Amino acid sequence: MGLADSSQDLSTEMEVDAFRRIFPLRFFERHLSESLRPDGRQLGKARDTIVNLGLVSTADGSALAKIGSTTMLAAIRMEVMTPSTDSPDEGCIALEFHMPPICSPTVRPGRPADAAPVISKRLSDTILSSGMIDLKELCLVSGKAAWMGYLDIYCLDADGALFDAALLSAVAAFSNLQIPVVALNDNGRIVAITGGKDQDNASITEKEAVNKEKRKLTLKNIPFSLTCILHKNYILADPTTEEESIMDTLVTVVLDSSDQMVSFYKSGGTALAYSSAIKSCIELARKRAKELKQILGEMDID
Repeated sequence: MGLADSSQDLSTEMEVDAFRRIFPLRFFERHLSESLRPDGRQLGKARDTIVNLGLVSTADGSALAKIGSTTMLAAIRMEVMTPSTDSPDEGCIALEFHMPPICSPTVRPGRPADAAPVISKRLSDTILSSGMIDLKELCLVSGKAAWMGYLDIYCLDADGALFDAALLSAVAAFSNLQIPVVALNDNGRIVAITGGKDQDNASITEKEAVNKEKRKLTLKNIPFSLTCILHKNYILADPTTEEESIMDTLVTVVLDSSDQMVSFYKSGGTALAYSSAIKSCIELARKRAKELKQILGEMDID
């Protein structure tokens, strides 16, 4: 009797899986009609989120962010540069988002993912427009030396809401950033130093040090984002890759830590973003921002 029940259960699971593959939208809509998703989440609930700091020992700041299965690793490397004449009192942040083949079967070796440059641009715009980082704080000597921060974000597992996880990893990496010690070397240049040597391998004397210990950046107006799917009368927060592929109307809301709107982005799709839907997405983003602030707050990130 037990063997027969087991065989029947297995047959039922196979039928459900077959139905999901052949009629994915109908499969999801059956769940949505009960205000539930196939992974057991309510429509407005985000996946479990984990953040770990300082995992890359060779970086000046790093963090790993995981939302569900979507995983991002961010690393920051600081270098001294000559500031531009247009902004002699400011440093710079250069961001690049990477999607290696390991992150998804849809990414082919030797062919860059189409989404990578789009996400790179949106991340850079969001970080700069939010005012999270005061670029003047990156200035060392006006018109002569400033910090250039190279932020690389690697997607290790792409399972939906890539922008949200990438932004979270970037914020956490900046919170972990330790700006290196700099000094005046024998050649008269301001350079970062490590173990008594500068980046040009020239010797450094203690009296020439510009700052004698590492320091952290002051972060303010920290941006948090939430991506939602609009499908008929439903709004799904923090979608998986499967959900994104079936229901293609995506909306991303970015709010700062003061609940001010930083950006609102809608990436195509057939559904119209009515005012009621926009308000619902913003309210979900507010709740999500509180969750993320609590997660980061547990690691002493303001």
